[in-house]
Amino acid sequence: MKEKAKIMDARAMERAVSRIAHEIIEKNKGVTDVALIGIQRRGVPLARRLAEQIEKVEGIKVPVGVLDITFYRDDLSLLNEHPVLNGTDIPFGVTGLAVVLVDDVLFTGRTARAALDALMDSGRPRSIQLAVLVDRGHRELPIRADFVGKNVPTSRSELISVRIAPFEEVNEVLLMELDG
Repeated sequence: MKEKAKIMDARAMERAVSRIAHEIIEKNKGVTDVALIGIQRRGVPLARRLAEQIEKVEGIKVPVGVLDITFYRDDLSLLNEHPVLNGTDIPFGVTGLAVVLVDDVLFTGRTARAALDALMDSGRPRSIQLAVLVDRGHRELPIRADFVGKNVPTSRSELISVRIAPFEEVNEVLLMELDG
């Protein structure tokens, strides 16, 4: 796999997160009954960054949860015999809230579908919205994001790589060319 282009650097990522935070506030007419839930793995630091940005703007600390969708995936049988669990941690009730699911990349829609199933097992939110840093297209399910940092049309031979602390030492989004 080789790097084809840098789609976003750290500053562009910050601007996208800031814009999404403002859009969440606007769409929900404030954040009184809003919670953010990051989808493991890279959706979690994005959800935390969104919460920090919302707090700067609104002065309100939005609750942040963590969702592990491993057992809700439709390709679980194709994964490793012993899938790695990263853990779900939603320290608040979701019933009646406007929940914003946060992920790094929206591709086929299958991760978002699994997240919806996992979230519904935690309660009955008033509404569920989806925020993603990058939408790369190629949907297989009728799912769209409510908030998108950047739309990046890709081919099937390409991959979007989101590099974000604490998983990497840099914050950037790369377009990669798959080998072969």
